Amino acid sequence: MVRRADRDGKVEALAESRTLNPRAAAVADPVFAAGGFFDARDLVQVKYEMVRRVEAEEMTVAEAAAAFGFSRQSVYTARTELARAGMPALVPAKPGPKGGHKLTGEVLDFLQGLLADDPRLGSKELAAAVRTRFGTSVHPRSIERGLARRRAVEDAPKSLWCPGDAATA
Repeated sequence: MVRRADRDGKVEALAESRTLNPRAAAVADPVFAAGGFFDARDLVQVKYEMVRRVEAEEMTVAEAAAAFGFSRQSVYTARTELARAGMPALVPAKPGPKGGHKLTGEVLDFLQGLLADDPRLGSKELAAAVRTRFGTSVHPRSIERGLARRRAVEDAPKSLWCPGDAATA
């Protein structure tokens, strides 16, 4: 945790972007100790430099892990993610659920069936039906959003042009 006295504009920006290195004190690499351009508080910079040392300067994975305050598995993961998607892949994912965990495919199928039988049903009635059938409490607005997402996917054109598609180039 960063103390209030240590916070400055860069620390605030790093924290807001989820790239503040929580293990900055564990970074023992000499270029980060010198300060200046290299900042141990910048998680993306630390991970990139760690991978670069392994790839370009032939530092062993164990040495890089120790010098940069990470596990060996973190080095392998960062290297794989960097190769797969570039620098943005080094930014940690947002915490928390990644999608609706109550509105499963089964629940949405059930709701669509109810609406097919009676299109006049409102979201409150649908929420009550989900509670009765699945024992799960879902907010009516969540049901509206879930059904809208499902409709958008179903209504999307089946053949979309992709910039990297060789057939369209």
